[in-house]
Amino acid sequence: MSRLVFAAIFFCLLQLACTPATTVRPDQLTFPELEFDFPTVEKRQLDNGMRLYLLPDHELPLVELSLTVGGGSTLDDPRKSGISNLFAAVLENGGAGDRSPQQVEDELEEMAAELGVSRDDYSTNIVMSLRSQDLHRGLNLLADLLRRPQFDQKRFELSRKQLRERVRRQNDNPSSIAGRTLAKATYGEHSFGRFATLESIDRIERSDLLEIHQAYFQPNNVWLAISGDVEPDLLVPTMNRLFGDWQSSGIPDLDPQPLPKADDPAVWVANKDIPQTTILMGHRGIEKDNPDLFALKVANYILGGGGFNSRMMREIRSNRGLAYSVYSYFQVGRRLPQMFVASCETKASSTIAVVELMRSLIQQLREEPVTEEELSLARESLINSFVFAFDDSQSVVSRRVRLDFYDYPPQYLEDYREKIAAVTVEDVQRVAREYLHPDQLQIVLVGKTADFDRDPDVLGPPVRQVDLESKE
Repeated sequence: MSRLVFAAIFFCLLQLACTPATTVRPDQLTFPELEFDFPTVEKRQLDNGMRLYLLPDHELPLVELSLTVGGGSTLDDPRKSGISNLFAAVLENGGAGDRSPQQVEDELEEMAAELGVSRDDYSTNIVMSLRSQDLHRGLNLLADLLRRPQFDQKRFELSRKQLRERVRRQNDNPSSIAGRTLAKATYGEHSFGRFATLESIDRIERSDLLEIHQAYFQPNNVWLAISGDVEPDLLVPTMNRLFGDWQSSGIPDLDPQPLPKADDPAVWVANKDIPQTTILMGHRGIEKDNPDLFALKVANYILGGGGFNSRMMREIRSNRGLAYSVYSYFQVGRRLPQMFVASCETKASSTIAVVELMRSLIQQLREEPVTEEELSLARESLINSFVFAFDDSQSVVSRRVRLDFYDYPPQYLEDYREKIAAVTVEDVQRVAREYLHPDQLQIVLVGKTADFDRDPDVLGPPVRQVDLESKE
């Protein structure tokens, strides 16, 4: 080190040493209130019913597209579980229009574009990102993908083999075992509780994918969000050229199968020789139209959704050192109630103790009012974090599409913060009593049962063994 550099470092250290130290605790810091105005999303509709959501943003020469087609796995043939996975995979990699699968991949590579396809409970979703100079070329490819997919037979066979291999390996991951077991225990034979098996995969043929496409890929069943370096007045004529002659032949009923009656709670034990236990527990929760949604968001933040600010994390990890991570959340159902879930991983020798502690914390939230300090922190955190869910233009425009697709109230986003801020101590205890039921939890334990601290029988509900050799 040169003398000059040494002298500079010494001078800086001397300055720091002579500067009076002031200590401010994090809770003493003050910040201006976060403000957020939702950008205006322009909505257009083609004559054939196809909906366009447009949000120009010229900061970068990039364009992002996300497309939603109504109709998802809740409408699949129950004998062909796994067909949604295959449909999405082969739609993405099976060719489009006059392009072979390889030609599609080559064209995407030439444009430095990204393409992804997925299918969830209620829809098929396609995302594409590309340079604005390639927008027309990308839209032509997207039009072929929507209207004229090839579902190449060889790619179909390859994707089916890959899905079969995933099923064969599905018990390698403890979290996967726990998730499937909890879903089956909570929803039974409903599509929410069904998963691909080797037998169901073998029943799927390429013609089944063509039937799904013919049934649901209709222009009046399509929502397309586009953001980035675009000019709406120039873009709409292009959309009319590509999609204007696409006419609907009618779409089937999109209402999902109703949920069956819930089964009685049980403790599901999967014996696996691993050093720690995956704990997953849950029961049916709520859907988006529930008026108590906002109070439940606050209640769950206090219980297990608030990270280190939550009771579960504080008590189980910080105070007792029994887990690295523990959390809870509500899967807010879009059209049917989904689950309340609590999860933790702990060493096998503390498995039962942690389950009892998690249940007791849920019960405590039902029986005792939360403190004003907990309530204030939860409300402020949810309100402030809400802003960061819209950190780019595509987040904004795609969220608008989802809200319209699932029939949310028109002012849902604008009213969100106000409704969170209105939640009271009494609201939290009321919704905890109504929607959190520790005695109705389906409890899943994946771990080395011989090392458990006690027999799972002590938890109360009947104990049922999970067969890890089965591919069901």
